[in-house]
Amino acid sequence: MGLIKIFSGSEILARALKEKIEAVGVDTVIKDNIQSARLGGFGSSGLAVEVFIQERDYGKVHAIIEAFRMNI
Repeated sequence: MGLIKIFSGSEILARALKEKIEAVGVDTVIKDNIQSARLGGFGSSGLAVEVFIQERDYGKVHAIIEAFRMNI
């Protein structure tokens, strides 16, 4: 099993979702394309932060992800 992307958006929203998921004991991975683009010397859109989890953990956090999406 591998990582699956569960969110892509602003850094603030990505960090908020990360905290909610990690509060129930599921690890997350954040990919910050904004920071990567800046370090690479070129621009990026403002909605380029992605949140990933292990595929096997999706069932544990599905309800959290859906509730989060409904509230943004």
